[in-house]
This record gives sequence, C-alpha cells and structure tokens, in this order.
Amino acid sequence: MSTKPKIAISACLMGAEVRYNGGHKESRLCSRILSEHFDFLPLCPEVAIGMGTPREPIRLVGAAEQPRAQGSVDASLDVTRPLAEYGAQMAAQLDGICGYIFMQNSPSCGLERVKVYQANGIPQRNGGRGIYAQAFCAGRPDLPVEEAGRLNDPVLRENFLARVYVYRDWQALLEQGLSRRALTDFHSRCKYLLMAHHPLQYKALGKLLGSMGKSDPALIGPQYFSQLMAALSRCATRGTHSNVLQHLSGYLKQAISSEDKQEMQHIIGQYRHGIVPLVVPMTLLKHHFRLHPDPYIAQQLYLQPHPENLSLRNGI
Repeated sequence: MSTKPKIAISACLMGAEVRYNGGHKESRLCSRILSEHFDFLPLCPEVAIGMGTPREPIRLVGAAEQPRAQGSVDASLDVTRPLAEYGAQMAAQLDGICGYIFMQNSPSCGLERVKVYQANGIPQRNGGRGIYAQAFCAGRPDLPVEEAGRLNDPVLRENFLARVYVYRDWQALLEQGLSRRALTDFHSRCKYLLMAHHPLQYKALGKLLGSMGKSDPALIGPQYFSQLMAALSRCATRGTHSNVLQHLSGYLKQAISSEDKQEMQHIIGQYRHGIVPLVVPMTLLKHHFRLHPDPYIAQQLYLQPHPENLSLRNGI
C-alpha cells in the first residue's frame, strides 16, 4: 500500500482553535513533521457533541475508574453520556485509521493520569482517563493510541509509529483475505520486531499459530493480532535490540570476514552501552545484507518497520 497511513488526532493538536478558551494546543511534531508521512483526521469530541467555542471548561469528578464530566463552574452541566456515546460511535465508524493521537490531560481525550476531582475538590491520586478516550479505546482495543506529549520521547514515538505500520499491514492482509499461509507469513515477517519488544510473547504467538492445525484462520487471526499489538506496545530496550542484532548478525557468519565480524560485535556493544544510537548498528547490518542478501532476513519488518526518512532510530 503506497498511500499514507491515516491517523485520527485531537483537532487542537493540529492548530484548530477548538479548545474551551477558543485556543489550540498545536503540536509542531504532528502538524509540521509527522503530517508529511501520515494523513491526519482531526476530531474534537467536545465540539462534536455541540459544546460551543469558547465554552465553560469541563472536569472529571467522582471515582477515578468511572468519573463524570461536569462543568467546572456549573456542576449541573454533565456531558458524560454524550462524550461516551460519541466515543463509541467513532470507534465503530473510523475503519480506515491505523492509530490515534490524543491530547494529554484532557477530561474528554486524555489517556491516563487526567485529574479526577473528589467531592472535597482535591484530585484523586492517580487520575483517570478522558470520557471520550475511554469509550473509543474500549471499542478499538487493538488500535495503536498515544498522547501527543509522550511522542516527544524518541523511544515512545518510535514504538507508537512502528505499531501504526504493523496495524496498516494487518488491515491490508485482512483485505486480501486471511488464510493460514498468510497468517504464518505475517508472523514470520514480524519475528525479530516482536523479539525486540517481547521475547516471551514471540514464543507464545508461535505456539498459538503452531496449534492452528485446520482451525479457521478467521477465528485464530483476531486473537493472534490482539496479542501481537499488546506485545508491541511494550517498548524495546537496548538489551532486547542488542539481542536481535546479534541474531541477525549470525546470518552473516559464513559471508563476512573475521574483521567485519569483530567490527559488528564492537558496534553492537557500543549500542548496548548507550554510546551510539540504534541507527548505527542497523546501517552496518543493512550494508552487509546488501552485499550478502538473505531472502528470509530481507522480509523482516524489524529492518525497516517505518520509512527511513522518519529517522526514528536516530534517537534511540
């Protein structure tokens, strides 16, 4: 698929003046940089349910697990139900998206640690989740989601966008029709990416597919994909990346000289100890595989889970 992946996003992050005070919260990362690679679909649930701009700000009150969204001045203003219903509606309707970027700390859109006020006016200790975000995510549990503020962390940004592209590939697979062969091939392509994020889950998912037998892939597929997306949401570490780099370099042991092997080990060690970013050993590995192609390695998503010009591995 050559088209850009589509990502839903809180409209205020794209510079739309939809916040309660008539302002915006433009994220230059999203609006200027990522917009070159993704088609953004801006949404504002508060505007969508008929709240004007500017408007009385809302806040979460009550129990952190099931808060209500009420006016911060007029407590009789309660928009909990409309926000939840709109979240469920959007989860059912937005079929073409591969991810969602939410505005942090928002009583409608925040994903975590949103302030939830007790009756005495003091916030609960751990906070909660925005009403719209809660309903949307309940309806689309496998969709990659992240808050805009967390995307400033290079590790979290790379993790989220890698999941977006895997999600996009899975949607393409479903469109072509899910067969046992297609499912096995998809898992094979994900092998080293999965090993970098969650080595134990890589083995568990291999067993799941190994026990598929003559089962209908339409039954196994959704279970497999849910577990895959949960596993990929765990961030890879320098240790797990280094382990994968060692595995990949093993495919070159018959092809490259002892000096090249020594250099490869040295660079992987430098990466493991935080001296160089991941792009350095990756570039060296790709160089050797260009000279000594391996058809199995060539299909691995790990080598290029997202477009190179996003430069996501330069900062991790």
